[in-house]
Amino acid sequence: MLFNPVTTFLAASAITATLGAAEVRGYDKISFTNVGFAGTFFPVKKLSDVDDKSKCTCEVADKAWFSGVNAPLADYVSVHLRGPLSLSKFAFYDSPSFTVDNSRSSQDWTRQAYYDASSQASENITFLAKAGDSSPCLGKALTYADVDGKSASSKSNILSANNKLNSDEEYIIYSNVSCPKSGLGKGCGVYRNGIPAYYGYTGITKMFLFEFTMPTESAKNSSSFEFYDMPAIWLLNDHIARTSQYPTNANCSCWSSGCGEFDIFEVMNGTERNHLYSTFHTFQGIEDLGTGIQSYGYIPRDTKGTMRGGVIFDSAGNTISFLSDDIDFENTYAVADVNKVLASISSNETYSSQLMSISVTAPTTTSKSNAVSVLKISNGIWYYLVTLITAMAQYMI
Repeated sequence: MLFNPVTTFLAASAITATLGAAEVRGYDKISFTNVGFAGTFFPVKKLSDVDDKSKCTCEVADKAWFSGVNAPLADYVSVHLRGPLSLSKFAFYDSPSFTVDNSRSSQDWTRQAYYDASSQASENITFLAKAGDSSPCLGKALTYADVDGKSASSKSNILSANNKLNSDEEYIIYSNVSCPKSGLGKGCGVYRNGIPAYYGYTGITKMFLFEFTMPTESAKNSSSFEFYDMPAIWLLNDHIARTSQYPTNANCSCWSSGCGEFDIFEVMNGTERNHLYSTFHTFQGIEDLGTGIQSYGYIPRDTKGTMRGGVIFDSAGNTISFLSDDIDFENTYAVADVNKVLASISSNETYSSQLMSISVTAPTTTSKSNAVSVLKISNGIWYYLVTLITAMAQYMI
């Protein structure tokens, strides 16, 4: 997760304070519509003297443009998990075309990656951990994860069935497709020397499914924890972790320029530890990337039992985070079966937000921007006003 904990706490508190505690409630499904826009980000061009405290620097290249449905998250993404959490199953699917509740224009989903802890099955999966050498400006380097998901290993491993992460502990899921040599303009861009470098998972239309637990943290809270009892599952542009997920220099990652993050299930602060929010960290109508585009509803965290759910990015710009005991992890997921799972969650248990329409064209100048819309929106105030109105209207239904 790439955010300032103070900013995140204030943002989450503002939701409750604005609408009132009674209005911000739990749902089984969180929906965003009109997802995707035209914008830019700045790829990392060069990593220099990464082990030297006084010289460690990063340079960015000229802006890279993206556009279209689900952009910038239509690009390759990596999957990130933070404890307290234990993963039982994971699957990634893609489809040539799928629109929620529109069977005529939809095609079945095909499983492209899979992990099952109990059977130790693994397909197109590489588990990585931030357990390598530490750099003054890049932080910890990626390594292969050992079977516990958090220790370093010299080879790729399948996570054991006993893979529980504690607070602050994380691992990352990439595909098993190796990157070409590091370099600007190459398949995986510039990345840190010596790391195991793999592609993430791509596609405009994609689905990620999980079976997992998020038990309450058993260790006592202390100043040593940054994210105490704040589990999360999220997606990042796959360039980010290959350079630096938590840099001290913003130029060492494309995150700060808006290459893309989506939080599927995230505890945002210590006062709402059983509330899982979904958030876009893109510039689609806002300027405050750290706060992001948040849903005003949350998915309840079950600290005692097993949860099953995930996220769907469909072909029409709908993004849906959901929990359902009815999902499966088969090789093929039929259109009717996916729609049946979504339809089984009643409208009263669904919260929907519409993202802003952004209209930009590539400028003739090469001057840098932060991928902000040409429609100047001060601190995203218009987005939050529109979303507030939507939230109040939805509560009244």
